[in-house]
Amino acid sequence: MRSWSLFGVVTLLLATESWAFKAHDFKTCEQSGFCRRGRALSARAKEAKSSWISPYSVDPSSVHISHDQAVFTAAVKSLLYPEINFGLEVRIQDDGVARVRLDEIGGLRKRYDETASWSLIAEPTISKTIKWTTSKKDVRATYGEKKDTEVVVSYEPLRVTLLRGGKEQVVLNGQGLLHMEHFRNKVEPATPTEEPAPVAEEGTEGEGQAVLKAENPRAWFEGDSEDGYWEESFGSHTDSKPKGPESLSVDINFPNHPVVYGIPQHATRLALPSTTGDEPTFTDPYRLYNADVFEYLASSPVSLYGSIPLLHAHSVESTVAVFHVVGSETWIDVSHSSDKSTETHWISESGILDTFLFPGPTAEEVFKQYARLTGTPVMPPQWSLGYHQCRWNYVSSDDVRTVQQRFDEEDMPVDVFWLDIDYSEDHKYFMWKDKTFPDPVEMTNDVAANGRKMVVIVDPHLKRDDNYPAFKQAQDLGILVKPKSGEGEYEGWCWPGSSSWTDFFNPKSWDWWRGIFDPKEHNDKWTWTKSTTDIHIWNDMNEPSVFNGPEITMPKDNIHYGGWEHRDIHNINGMLFSNLTYQAVAARMDPPQRPFVLTRAFFAGSQRFGAMWTGDNLGTWEHMAVGVKMVLANGLGGLSFAGSDVGGFFGNPEPEMLVRWYQVGAFAPFFRAHAHIDTKRREPFLLDEPYKGIVKDILRLRYTLLPMWYTQFRETTVTGMPILRPQFIMFPKDKKGFDIDDQYYIGSSGLLVKPVTEKDVKESKVYLAEDEVYYDFFTGHAYRGAAKGKEITVSAELDQIPLFLRGGSILSTRDRPRRASSLMKKDPFTLRVALNKAGTARGELYLDDGVSYDHTKGDFIWREFTAEKTGKKGLTISSSYLGAAKPAEAIDGVALAKYNPANEFAKSIQNVRVEKVFVLGLAGKPTSVKLESGNELAWEFTPGVTSNDKKGGSPSILTIKDPKVLIGKDWSIVIQ
Repeated sequence: MRSWSLFGVVTLLLATESWAFKAHDFKTCEQSGFCRRGRALSARAKEAKSSWISPYSVDPSSVHISHDQAVFTAAVKSLLYPEINFGLEVRIQDDGVARVRLDEIGGLRKRYDETASWSLIAEPTISKTIKWTTSKKDVRATYGEKKDTEVVVSYEPLRVTLLRGGKEQVVLNGQGLLHMEHFRNKVEPATPTEEPAPVAEEGTEGEGQAVLKAENPRAWFEGDSEDGYWEESFGSHTDSKPKGPESLSVDINFPNHPVVYGIPQHATRLALPSTTGDEPTFTDPYRLYNADVFEYLASSPVSLYGSIPLLHAHSVESTVAVFHVVGSETWIDVSHSSDKSTETHWISESGILDTFLFPGPTAEEVFKQYARLTGTPVMPPQWSLGYHQCRWNYVSSDDVRTVQQRFDEEDMPVDVFWLDIDYSEDHKYFMWKDKTFPDPVEMTNDVAANGRKMVVIVDPHLKRDDNYPAFKQAQDLGILVKPKSGEGEYEGWCWPGSSSWTDFFNPKSWDWWRGIFDPKEHNDKWTWTKSTTDIHIWNDMNEPSVFNGPEITMPKDNIHYGGWEHRDIHNINGMLFSNLTYQAVAARMDPPQRPFVLTRAFFAGSQRFGAMWTGDNLGTWEHMAVGVKMVLANGLGGLSFAGSDVGGFFGNPEPEMLVRWYQVGAFAPFFRAHAHIDTKRREPFLLDEPYKGIVKDILRLRYTLLPMWYTQFRETTVTGMPILRPQFIMFPKDKKGFDIDDQYYIGSSGLLVKPVTEKDVKESKVYLAEDEVYYDFFTGHAYRGAAKGKEITVSAELDQIPLFLRGGSILSTRDRPRRASSLMKKDPFTLRVALNKAGTARGELYLDDGVSYDHTKGDFIWREFTAEKTGKKGLTISSSYLGAAKPAEAIDGVALAKYNPANEFAKSIQNVRVEKVFVLGLAGKPTSVKLESGNELAWEFTPGVTSNDKKGGSPSILTIKDPKVLIGKDWSIVIQ
């Protein structure tokens, strides 16, 4: 959010000239010294072609394998700088993931090596069964159930390869672009430079030698000038670079994988377009550098608010991935050199090489491998999956009450009301503006009385005011970020004007921050007493955003705890803020309840601390469409709890666009409408008919499907699989689906959605990748795919959402309209049984109290529903406890073996029943529908064209009314 006109501060006014994205505010690769150097290195390699060989090699005499065969280490030398020492370590984890680390040893300074400690949940377990074998040329480990996976470390030049079945999957330094710029002392121009080390003459070859140009090998490899080594300017800002050059460049290639996905966050297609090679889509590399890029372009490699250095590579044969654990600014070139392979070049400003190679071989395995490292998404409070209403700003406590009243008058469900920055006095967070919010506790209680919550913004900048306790305490504790001198506190400009930033890398800040959120009064500390446990938190501006800083962020030469520069930890910074806030909101309650925290900036591991959104988007069709792709990409990076601002943050969308955007938002895990302070009010109850009625139906549909959403969140907390799944995950061998990113499946629910993101659409094309029946969710109309894929055309009028239930699925819904999700606890369920072409189906339902951590003690219900053929024409629909089939699974880390069917939550809803069952696709009219006990049930049958008809049509529908079964008990319905 941003409105420079709110300030009379000249510095702020000069920072921007208009609302539109301004390229001159942000660097291109050409304007970034280390990226220039990295790309120039790649250009020299391409020019040299076959004569280019990496100068980095393993010293065979240094090779050491630990006594338990778990770790391989060796010394690495560069022929350009024989006096510089590097250490290589390769580990194979017990799940087959290979970790490759390279660091400078005994250098002038220490490189930043703590990124993994913030991102990983624990030190990975190393395999004890690996056996390394050595030769004169390499060392290798062969493993896997079929012994078909290999990691090979070639000595000269250094090259690390992951293979399966003898085929290269991932290759590090295969193109010789590895370069770890070593620390050095600055040499004044007048000082003669040292003579280059002797190397082999051009054209000579031999073991242990690189073919380098003898006249100036360092210039041939590095370039002939010190390009931005010690100082660099951008606009009016100068980065002092006191440590000199320390960038890390490495090529990571996928010789047998033509498509790559991931490295969020960027506004672009899911299958990443090329940035180099023949006719690239973008001329700049993808940039990972958390930045406040408001009104970002809808198609661009420009860095946005978050960075996850995880890249998936896919082919019809397998999925693999790399996780490049670097917290500094990173640029990534992508080249699709052929229809079989992909080449990437990673250029980071600082840090060590710490790269995980995921062998897959399936997308599901890759997600599990990544989740074991960085954690799975946290199980959110159930109410946070409802609809969130936000704008900058609801101007008073009475305004909030009025908005709530209007939702209730229109019978529109909503779970959360949000307050942006103007609730606070002079933007001093935790301190309410008494004139407009004189009764914050009473206001929150009024919202909570209707079963709802509030979310209030807390940004990381602290107003430099001695009368502001948060700032004064942070100053007294010495926990504020320091300027490059290392003395005092860094001062920049943000919403309050003159501001400082808490250094959350400093352990002394942790207990202090957690304590502020406690709503109870304390004699010995200042806390947020004008708050309640029904207020949850929105962390914005945590890139960090600094209005008068370089690229609207913090100077890279600022100093953090431990003496590290901001350049080393920039992309990690926002994750620490949301992490501590998440802990703080949880700690204020005894016993603890699940907090909700929304963050704008993120890094690998942020999924453990709540939700994110795609930032300050525009109210345009293009931004609506790319928002879908961005949410999908975030899911690939582990952040499933994601969404885009419905309606767009900027602008005044026309009613048609707003309706379509609500349809998009209703099928994202995080569903929030938000608007800028200068936009017109656009709460859904303000719409004219028919738009208001359509949006009301969309909101109700979201609440009908809440059991499905909650069940899918349970699954992602166990497996790490994304909730929104693109085609390549669902159908990995179907090439036609590799580039599809405008339709997706919702977990394993069986729902396929194709949001409409264009104006004046009456029909929509949907791709069905398999020879299976798909039922229109609303009409039941059956469509049949084909073994080689098939595109169907469906009606998509403004009040229609292309939504389908895949044959073979059983979906649980709650169909009674309620004004908030908390009021649905005792509501009955409806089961939609969508038979596949074989006449069977299955589904899951997970329930717990939605707010506490009692589910970690075994207080939950987890059911499996199945529809199986019995005899020639019979069908039995059954409900059973799913833990018996999946005893090894866990929820939030707690094994299901602890589950007690008579747990307290199960008792609390023991009378909740199934009120209706729909069965789609029966081959013929039944003669009887009974419970297993023999009791006849009331039912109706509507004949139709069966789902086995390849042309589709209207399937038969069996409606079982009040089957008299309970949702938490075992039962069977027998259809004859």
